[in-house]
Amino acid sequence: MRSDITPGQTSDYMGFDLVMGDNLPKPAVLLTDRGYDFSKVRSTMEVRNVVPVIPMRKSRKLRVAVERALYRLRNRVERCFNKLKNARRVATRYNKTAESFLAFIDITSIRLWLRHLST
Repeated sequence: MRSDITPGQTSDYMGFDLVMGDNLPKPAVLLTDRGYDFSKVRSTMEVRNVVPVIPMRKSRKLRVAVERALYRLRNRVERCFNKLKNARRVATRYNKTAESFLAFIDITSIRLWLRHLST
């Protein structure tokens, strides 16, 4: 898992380059929401031979089909964010600096991963 922070009013696709660095393992599928329905994101993933599963924005002129069976897996990601927000410190962002906030997200993620391994 990789996490990064963008300014509060930044659109989703502006943080795409930060998260999709070259040092990550090559994904087979990119599951995102409509916030990432941007031509640059789709072309970048197609160049990397990654299947983009992104629902279209309503304003998109060129219609693109979405494989619904794969898109349903995105629910797992949403549940992960929900579990991260169950940690009160993450949900209310008590930390003043971005570094300490990201560190606490990492600690909470490790705690969730260890809990998952023990069950």
